Amino acid sequence: MAKSEKKKKSRATAIGIDIGGTGIKGGIVDLAKGKLVGDRIRVDTPQPSTPEAVAAVVAQIVDELGAREGAPDADSPVGVAFPAIIQHGVARSAANVDKSWIDFEVDKAFTNKLGRPVEVVNDADAAGLAEVRFGAGKGVDGTVLVITLGTGIGSAFVFDGRLVPNAELGHLEIDGHDAETRASAVARERDGLSWEDYSVRLQRYFEHVEFLFSPELFIVGGGISKRADEYLPLLKLRTPIIPAKLKNEAGIVGAALQVAIHHKLAK
Repeated sequence: MAKSEKKKKSRATAIGIDIGGTGIKGGIVDLAKGKLVGDRIRVDTPQPSTPEAVAAVVAQIVDELGAREGAPDADSPVGVAFPAIIQHGVARSAANVDKSWIDFEVDKAFTNKLGRPVEVVNDADAAGLAEVRFGAGKGVDGTVLVITLGTGIGSAFVFDGRLVPNAELGHLEIDGHDAETRASAVARERDGLSWEDYSVRLQRYFEHVEFLFSPELFIVGGGISKRADEYLPLLKLRTPIIPAKLKNEAGIVGAALQVAIHHKLAK
């Protein structure tokens, strides 16, 4: 009996949804392996991206995933990664989605729409959690900081495999500037910086974050992580700094994992 229960548990799955400004992605996640079961689904984010319109797309994706072989039970919880600060299920900001989301009860609205428990988590937090559990940070104890370099600077703070939510480290003030206005991937393009010049800004940013939190590991994500060999070797830090591994699936995996942890489907 024990062996059979263990085998069943290892096959536990959950649905994860990753909402972005241009696309909404979803998949069934194997909670033991941190991998998608089957292909992911992607639907364009509706414009305007109001709560009602986005909730309808999320419901569509969940319905389609729920009809697949290997899907979790129809009343199982769904994890959603969302581009906002999320506090007790309420959005306190809105990045690249309609401003009507601000102070909106996201958990409650999605739960009502789907007719099943939904837990919403910040998108950078979801991706970071997945990266630490199943990607570049797997097996690393203590503080791991996952920093995404893109339009802005996203961040996830994970300690001993547990997420500390809503760490907005891209908005630290450094030399009188909001960090992401100087060190994001967009800032590099905007200012026409070479990799060497860009690394000077990254050095200033990462050494400041390193001083504040003394992490065991930095993981760098975002599209620019594909060019990590152009700038990471130029940084001089005490802390190891490496590129992310999970890429576009990280948000889906992390959203599913976070809701599974909350509902005790996974540790």
